[in-house]
Amino acid sequence: MSDQVGDPHHTEHWDRPWPGTWHPLGARHDGQGVNFALWAAGAESVELCLFDDGGGESRIPLTESTFHVWHGYLPGIEPGQRYGFRVHGPWDPSRGRRWNADKLLLDPYARALEGEFVLDDAVYAHVKHGSTANSNAPDDRDSAPYVPQGIVTGRVDVDTGTPPRTPWAETIIYELHVRGYTMRHPAVPDELRGTYAGLAHPAVIEHLVHLGVTAVELLPIHHFVSEPHLLERGLGNYWGYNSIGYFAPHAPYSAAARRGERGGQVREFKEMVAAMHAAGIEVILDVVYNHTAEGGGDGPTLCFRGIDNESYYRLDEKNPSRYADYTGCGNTLNVVQPHVLQLITDSLRYWVTEMGVDGFRFDLASALARSFHDVDKLSAFLTVIAQDPVLQQVKLIAEPWDVGEGGYQVGEFPPLWTEWNDKFRDTVRDFWRGARTDVRDLAYRLSGSSDLYQDDGRRPYASINFVTAHDGFTMRDLVTYDHKHNEAHGENNRDGTNDNRSANYGVEGESDDEAVNQVRRRQIRNLMTTLVLATGVPMIVAGDEFGRTQQGDNNAYCVDNEVSWVDWSLLEKGEWSSLLDLTRRLIHLRKRHPVLRQRVFFSGQPAHPGGLQDIAWFRPDGEEMTDGDWFAPAAGLGVYLSGQDIRGRGNHGERIIDDSFLLLVHAGAEELEFVLPGDPWARWYHSVIDTTLEGDPGARDNVTYGGGLPVTLVPRSLMLLRADPEAWSAT
Repeated sequence: MSDQVGDPHHTEHWDRPWPGTWHPLGARHDGQGVNFALWAAGAESVELCLFDDGGGESRIPLTESTFHVWHGYLPGIEPGQRYGFRVHGPWDPSRGRRWNADKLLLDPYARALEGEFVLDDAVYAHVKHGSTANSNAPDDRDSAPYVPQGIVTGRVDVDTGTPPRTPWAETIIYELHVRGYTMRHPAVPDELRGTYAGLAHPAVIEHLVHLGVTAVELLPIHHFVSEPHLLERGLGNYWGYNSIGYFAPHAPYSAAARRGERGGQVREFKEMVAAMHAAGIEVILDVVYNHTAEGGGDGPTLCFRGIDNESYYRLDEKNPSRYADYTGCGNTLNVVQPHVLQLITDSLRYWVTEMGVDGFRFDLASALARSFHDVDKLSAFLTVIAQDPVLQQVKLIAEPWDVGEGGYQVGEFPPLWTEWNDKFRDTVRDFWRGARTDVRDLAYRLSGSSDLYQDDGRRPYASINFVTAHDGFTMRDLVTYDHKHNEAHGENNRDGTNDNRSANYGVEGESDDEAVNQVRRRQIRNLMTTLVLATGVPMIVAGDEFGRTQQGDNNAYCVDNEVSWVDWSLLEKGEWSSLLDLTRRLIHLRKRHPVLRQRVFFSGQPAHPGGLQDIAWFRPDGEEMTDGDWFAPAAGLGVYLSGQDIRGRGNHGERIIDDSFLLLVHAGAEELEFVLPGDPWARWYHSVIDTTLEGDPGARDNVTYGGGLPVTLVPRSLMLLRADPEAWSAT
């Protein structure tokens, strides 16, 4: 174990470690000892550092170097051993060279990390104090007491179960934060709250299954640390978009690690995945390979910067002392470099093959797709993913933008990729808040965004539809606040977007006015219904299904308290438990009806001889939309989906037949008479969803309306009607 570091018999033996092998990278335990391997192309020498439980350090030179990999084998080392590296090389920041062996460095391939990042001047490779901050002088203080260390892990025998492999068209994503989801859950024991084990608790799994979601998308769980500017203000990084360990589950999310079980976070994470898989739920990781926690040139040296700064990061071509920053976080990983690309793909494969995850959402994915400057659909990163036999089989979701020039790439990623569709978000928000724009864009979003995804051979499920995400207002706040309220962040409310496309309906913030609250609750029902019923893949944010609020905070990345944690007590309140009932009803309605989860884009034509149009659009007068209607502002729209004309076939080549539905949306502030289409569309319609209802969403299941007759839509409301089969006399 780790106390062997102080054993003089081992010290003598470790003065000249066995040569070991250059592959695999990282620390690999074989039952007899550990092989250590670190790629550091420009280094002059590398020392392996082993730590005992008292903090004592032994430094062992790795004298073997093969293909720029420094390696050595130490017999007798066991899982649980803490370690790091010190890398020697020239100090010349003006040329992008920042080696400083006084700084303890993490192994990029470490499977587990331990220890806190403590903000001390010693964590900086450069002298940082007073007027000499960011100077070119190296700092000679030892950083080891202030930075995390790697943990040697052994084989973790946890079967994560059979992956559900839910088809994309049947997928319903639920975005959640591992810590925030269970911190206030009454059924989760205190010692498990905020952990992987808490997420695997039967009460949590029961909620997810009851709701009907098919995948959880976890905010970053790669080990991360907080940015210095947050620590200086007494805050921390809550969301986790500041990774430093691409193979290591974040240790503070582990109940086992809290108990002192060194490396226990690996087992606990796999057990959580196993619990999800047993419930038929996939696990998708939000991953941050675009930048690291080392930040810009004035940031700490924790890992990559001290191993080989020139290789791991994109440097400014004109001034290599500075970083090319396409992420807004100070640095950008240099994915053009083959070994950096290998690091990313090795990490991805590890999480699939060893940890059992089912897919990834790539933060600021455009930064990964850049070649030398421009975003390139033939970039090395996209090419490698496309041909990788493991990665091409899992779910791949791009956040299709970064902050650099030309970084907005919605609709531009290649086949295999799905994308967060912010055009869906903006269009749906604008429509329901009453921004009077033409309805053409709304029609595209409701029908799968063919304008974005059809021309490159992708399917409707390339569109990950969302109205809210972790970044921005919750759905409740979207109808409660006109403006962001981020004062608690210590940035004078400057952080976070000002483009919220929200409305407060007369009062900023929570209100006692029941008329205002009724409108707000109805608008939430409208937003949720639109999200779940639209063609594409819906993504729901945890807690939106029962009215979670962040009190107007639209950028809670540094808020680790009750404001960000999901408030499960809301389920005890009738107005919010009924929202949960509606959301569940919508999800299960979508699952039952293939017409609501199309796998092929609509054409506006019959799919079979004698059929109806697969999709048809109607004005409030009951007539089909004309070309001119698409360019005119409108608050009301009808969408008819023909269950007799579903494109695509079943798994055995069979024709797919379903009910037909008419969706009516009305975002205006006044009542609207909407004439229901008559023959051949339907003779009768039966109410399925009516967002004017405050309680039971199915209370009007038996209400019938005649085709060709008007129905009154109250202001800001939505109705889903099932067409009577008698409408299809020709089929």
